[in-house]
Amino acid sequence: MRAIVCEQIDQLKLVEQEEPALQPGTAVVRIRRIGICGTDLHAYKGNQPFFSYPRVLGHELAGVVEQIDDSNGIVRIGDQVSIIPYMHCGVCIACRNGKTNCCTDMKVLGVHIDGGMRELIVVPVTHLLVTNELTLDQAAVLEPLSIGAHAVRRAALQAGETVLVIGSGPIGLGVMAFAKHRGARIIAMDIQDERLAFCKQWAKVDETVNALHGAKERIAELTGGEYPTVVFDATGNARSMTDAFGYVAHGGRLVYVGLVKAELSFNDPEFHKREMTLMGSRNATIEDFAAVQEAVRSGSIDVDSFITHRVPFAEMINRFDSWLKPESKVIKAMVEL
Repeated sequence: MRAIVCEQIDQLKLVEQEEPALQPGTAVVRIRRIGICGTDLHAYKGNQPFFSYPRVLGHELAGVVEQIDDSNGIVRIGDQVSIIPYMHCGVCIACRNGKTNCCTDMKVLGVHIDGGMRELIVVPVTHLLVTNELTLDQAAVLEPLSIGAHAVRRAALQAGETVLVIGSGPIGLGVMAFAKHRGARIIAMDIQDERLAFCKQWAKVDETVNALHGAKERIAELTGGEYPTVVFDATGNARSMTDAFGYVAHGGRLVYVGLVKAELSFNDPEFHKREMTLMGSRNATIEDFAAVQEAVRSGSIDVDSFITHRVPFAEMINRFDSWLKPESKVIKAMVEL
């Protein structure tokens, strides 16, 4: 079977691999869609934590079950599925407390172990969601949208709160969409006006702020000087994540959804006087996937305009570099098999 391997920084290669063998409690899935995300791009450029080379990338996956060993009969041959790519141990303190998304021995497809940028993959049946009622595109974007949904749930967001979301990539957009669904007032911040316009159109945000033009003053103006009660940073940028401390209301929460390969520091008096809560939000749980699946199924989430670029599997390597450039205007690129 064909697979695309990130052999080292800035190097992708199309190779032939042996087809995976069915194991007890697993399914062999023929991959039909692969979403490209920031993790893939960061790994390609050498900026992804917890990563080693060579690695088959790809964790935003949809496909069709070709073989299965499932005694429960929940998933069947021929079912279309989305894959939950977080392989947790099930026995650590996080898993025992229902926090499988931050398992102490987490193995994420395409990061710690080989992912789905190949024609066939074998995964545990427990990590499959049957998505026969969705399109392949919709099934493939459940994972990135679930990260946003998890962050919103983790923040315990309440209707009526004012929320600032920094970063309008796919993860930030997911945060905006699900925060809006909770009844929050949303301020989107980015450095590109075109991206901010997309936030208005797609996520229906209430206000936008260009981070390059008096951002703090503008946020203060939009909140009557009180600042947002919840700030989500989905940039994966150390400068932005540090600056975000200055945008949080007294008694508010700062949620890091993005991940950066760097040390961060903050001014303790400013942090202390606000009695601020700082949170990390990692991955998602099956509950988040189910909530997103229902939102997509009901039409609350517009997947068609979320996906802006498409490419056949065999041509992906030639297009990958272009997606790193701002002028390509990529929101979500989708690889088709």
